[in-house]
Parts: sequence; structure tokens; C-alpha cells
Amino acid sequence: MSDQLAITDIPCPDDLFSSPLSQLIEEMREGVMLLDPDGSLRWANRAALAMHEVSRVDALGTTIVAYRERFQLRFKTPHDQPHPPVVQLLEGTPFDDVTVEIILPDQADHLRVHRTRGRVLSIDATTHVAALIIEDITALASAEERFERSFNINPAPALICRLHDQRFIRVNQGFLDMTELSEQDVLDRSIHELDVFAGADQREQALRRLEEGLMIAQMEAVLHPRTTGESKCVVVAGQPIEVGEEDCMLLTFTDLEPTRRAQSALRRSEAQFSTLFHLSPVPTALADHHTLSLLEVNDAFNSALGHDASVSQTGPLTRYAPLPAAVRRRILSALDAGETISGLESNVTIPGGDCLTWLISATMVSIDDHDRVLLTLVDITQRKRTEAELFAAIDTVMQDASWFTRTLVEKLASVRHTQHSVPVTSPSVINLSVREREVLILLCQGLSDKRMATELSLAHSTVRNYIASLYRKLDVHSRSEAIIIARHQGLDVAPDPKKTS
Repeated sequence: MSDQLAITDIPCPDDLFSSPLSQLIEEMREGVMLLDPDGSLRWANRAALAMHEVSRVDALGTTIVAYRERFQLRFKTPHDQPHPPVVQLLEGTPFDDVTVEIILPDQADHLRVHRTRGRVLSIDATTHVAALIIEDITALASAEERFERSFNINPAPALICRLHDQRFIRVNQGFLDMTELSEQDVLDRSIHELDVFAGADQREQALRRLEEGLMIAQMEAVLHPRTTGESKCVVVAGQPIEVGEEDCMLLTFTDLEPTRRAQSALRRSEAQFSTLFHLSPVPTALADHHTLSLLEVNDAFNSALGHDASVSQTGPLTRYAPLPAAVRRRILSALDAGETISGLESNVTIPGGDCLTWLISATMVSIDDHDRVLLTLVDITQRKRTEAELFAAIDTVMQDASWFTRTLVEKLASVRHTQHSVPVTSPSVINLSVREREVLILLCQGLSDKRMATELSLAHSTVRNYIASLYRKLDVHSRSEAIIIARHQGLDVAPDPKKTS
């Protein structure tokens, strides 16, 4: 377009509104304002008046100076000239695409954005006017401002590359934080200087699609920032956009380093778990959390069950240790409720017919992103046998404890009570006859069956019947348990005759 436009259809200013060209200008969506060389505002079309929210030309101001006094202007497009573009236009120098923010009178919160270009129009050989052609880009500027704001505050690393020269024109803080670069290290550098597709299997395809302005699918790449010297594994993708009416490519990045570090830590953790699992001297197994079917067992587990390490490690739990159904239900119910099982005692029969007593612990663990049950088994069979033998010895000794002191009897009963919990029956439930009460008192004194028969002038068999009745009423199975119940309920002493009456 030439710097001067000849309007042959406008023979003189007085005929301005009668020419077909002027009528066309009047209907344009772009605003048009005509200025005389001295800066007087001669004419404006309807679009220009609407952009300034006025209805008459004189409301804009009679001169360009008055116009600038009435409307607050702020140039957004930088220019290197010593004078504003409109002043140079009046001197005969046109300009293109100057963006101006305008505040209308009495509307400080109402900001409009105009994009203006200036031309010199030749009406005849001696008459020239300056034309300001105005485009209201308020909505576009608002959208671009929102985009800029969201682009800058978005934590996801991103770059904007201009397509025609493949140089980066925008960078957000997320990308700077990820690469430890500065804006000066990124802006105005080309895609070849900061190769964001380096190391990608489809690098050439990505560069070709960038040049053609086509969407770039996600791909893994390796950034090599020259300032930091450290490589960054990322996922990069591209989406075509327009920025300031220029074709660009929005490049977004996902930093893979945290994921890789987490995966590496997970692998180390699982390797350590595997080592501890297999070297543990405690029988340990991994089981399915729905069925308790075994998935893996350690050597100690095989040894505890008498299996060779080469035996298959998969199969239902009952193949190795037939836990009672109630125990299995309790374990699964607790795990479903988010609880753990610790030290659950259970008797099991292993292949070969041996009966073992185990303390079972169970908790949920995650292995390879799958929920598993970690089972540990502690064999307490020998300890239980030792306890049973001790209890039997105590009960045998206390069958005839007439030669024991009362203190010794109480200590033996205390040992029996400490090692084996005895239920304490409520006094209201116990209904003893007078003779049963007498037998119980003598039993607590440590007398044998024969001594009690002598003391009560009863037959030996009768005393044994009374003792059997006491066991039944007290819900016990041995003398020591009967003594403990009697001591707790105060039944080991003769009742006070006064209180009885």
C-alpha cells in the first residue's frame, strides 16, 4: 500500500459527504477520522463515533490536541520516533498498527483498546488530509490479557514458539523453574538453539509438524539446558495457537524427573523388602487379600511346614496350613475393615498330622501396585506344651496339698492363674449348698479328698461327687481354678453366722 492514497471521488472537502467513496467509508466497521494538516479534526464516520461513545464529531474535539486532552491515551506499542505517530502523520509520515489504550471521559474504569494505522490521503494536487483508521480490539486485548495471565501463572511448564522464524516469544515461570533458566536464556532463541525435542524417537516428525503448524502429540524428550549442565527427561506436546495475530505453537511439558526418582525409590524399597522377606527367620508369606491364597513364601515358611524350598509356592492357604474357618474369616474381616491382626493364636494341623500352635499376624501391603496380605507365623507349640505340663504338674500336686502351707497353696494357684486366665463367675450366679460350701472351704485349705472325708464324716466317694458338682457350678476343670474362683468371690472362708441369720 502506498503512503499516499488518491481519492479522486472527493473533489473538494465540501463534497465529502456526497461521494460514493465517503458513503462506503461511513458504513465501514473500522473507525475513520480525517485530520487537516494543521491538526483540525474534519470528519469521523459512525464507527469512530461509536468507539468513543459520542454522537457528534465536535464531541471528539476540534483538534487533535483537544482530542488528546479529552481522551486519556496510553500507547501500548513501543515506537522509536521522538513524536507521537499522529504528529508524524500530520507531517506526511504514515504508520501501521499502533495499539492505544483509551479512557473515555468520566469513565475511569472503562478502558478501550484501539489498534490504529495512519495514512495520508490526496484529495487533489494541493489538498491533503490525514486519515486515522481505528479498529476496536478491546475484546481481543482482554482475551489476550487473560491468556497471558493464565499462561504466566500456570504451574505446568510451557513455551510459545513463533512459527515463521521458530523462535520462542513466551516462557512461563514453570518452565524457568524446571530448567533453572532465565528469560534471557529462552526468549528469542530458536528451536535449534534450545532443542525441546532432543532425544525423542519422533524428533524429525515433531520438527516437521512444528514447521507446518500442526498439533504435536505427546512424546518423551530430553532437555539439555546449557546453563545448568543437567539433562531433564520430559514429556512435550504442541498445540497451534495465535498470539497477536501471529501463528504460534504452544509447547507444554511434564517433568518426568520426580516420577523417575519415585520409581527408583520404589524399586529400591521393593528390593529391600524382598531381601528381608526371604532372609527373615520368621515364617512369612504373601497372600491374596480376597482369598488368602498363597502367592509367595520364604524359606522359613517352608521349613516350618516341613516342605522343601522347591515345592510350589502357589495354591490355597489350606494346602499348607489348614487354618480353622473362623480364623480365616476373622483375618479377612479385619483386613476388609482396614485393621491388622497381631498375635492371633490358632491351632493348625500341618501335612503329616502334627498339630501346631501358631501366633498369626496379618497386614495389608502393596507390592507392584497390587494389594497383598503379609502373613507372619510364630510357632509357640513347644511353649504351649511346656505351659500345659506345668499346669498339669500344679494340678497334680494340689490334688493332695494337705502337707502344704496355705501360703504355698496360694502361690501355686497364683502361678496357675497368671499363666492361664480363669473366668470369674458372678456371685449371684453361684448357688452352693451348705455342704458344697464346706467342701470348697476345705479344698481352698489344701486338704486332700480323704482328709475332707474325715473332717466332714463323709464317704470318700461322696466328697468326690461334691467336688464334681463344684466344678460344674463354678465352670472350672481343676482344683487350682476352683481355688481362684473361691478367692475372688470370698467363698474360701466360713460365712459369718450373724450375717447369715
